[in-house]
Amino acid sequence: MISFFYSHPYLIGIVSCLLALASMPIVIQIAKKKNFVVRPNKRMSHVGEVPNIGGLAICFSFLLSYMVFTYNAFQEAQFLLIGVFAIVAIGVTDDILVLSPFSKLIGESLASVALIGFADIRITHLHGLLGINEIGLVPSYLLSLLIVIAIINAINLIDGVDGLASGLGIIYCLFFAIYFQLVGDTDWAILSICLIGALTVYFFYNVFGKKQKIFMGDSGSLLLGYMLAAFVFHLCEINAYHQVPEIYHMSAAPAVSICVLSIPVFDMIRVSLTRIRHHRSPFQADKNHIHHLLLRTGLSHLQTTAVLCAVSLLLIGLGILGRNWNMWMLVTVDFAIYALLTLIIWLIIDSKNA
Repeated sequence: MISFFYSHPYLIGIVSCLLALASMPIVIQIAKKKNFVVRPNKRMSHVGEVPNIGGLAICFSFLLSYMVFTYNAFQEAQFLLIGVFAIVAIGVTDDILVLSPFSKLIGESLASVALIGFADIRITHLHGLLGINEIGLVPSYLLSLLIVIAIINAINLIDGVDGLASGLGIIYCLFFAIYFQLVGDTDWAILSICLIGALTVYFFYNVFGKKQKIFMGDSGSLLLGYMLAAFVFHLCEINAYHQVPEIYHMSAAPAVSICVLSIPVFDMIRVSLTRIRHHRSPFQADKNHIHHLLLRTGLSHLQTTAVLCAVSLLLIGLGILGRNWNMWMLVTVDFAIYALLTLIIWLIIDSKNA
């Protein structure tokens, strides 16, 4: 039976969907009963009180579906899964108690230790960037920690309109699932597929739910960022050491990863630099993210999500096309497309305000 599911990993995604369908109403009911909800405020445009711990249902269906069908790989993945529990715990705590940015950062760093230090999923090779290939243990740990924190917070910050974080997450995980399956890395493909199944159900509750609407909260966005960081590390490592068939090899794997995560990563960088330039803390919330800008052009939440998902597909296509380009060239083209998109949005906003 297990071998059958391994041969048809998309079926495990269906199981993850079914588990999410079963658990999401329960989480919504508990959240409303315990008052784990978000009320309308100056930073949010929703109506009524909306539960904000959807990440718990995502985590439950993702982990259970993975562990049931890949128990033979559990020993190898145990520290990764421990890290998942840790990052979700930090997210839930922040959703309920609202942690300070510093406390949250410390929590994310500690959870990342399970991924980098114990699971040993990290960056060990720079693919010839600046003439550097393999790097030492300490630089590997520090660089990997920086990347994990950056990706986690980039996904956390992009979670600002209905369906955006989950929609992008589904696209990103689908890319990794297809690639890992093509190169014969079935366990990693199943990890991605399980997350797709859970995110898909959440997407429909978040976007189309009325009385059953729910937000993923930090428990969901931190989980998604954490797993995407793991996928990025694995993608880069198997390509650095040529552990994939030559036809699927990516000499510019780090740049391809940037193409995949372009929207949240470049948005985080732009917003942080803008805040610093105006002498404000980069952790201070505002409405200057790219999804806020799109809303100001007159688009709805769903239209904003559709636009950014479409652009992400374009940039992933660029990454696939340029997978063996010079890394600087690929990142430059990628950034230029993002910068052009931002410029067009600002021009539309200015024309509406003229």
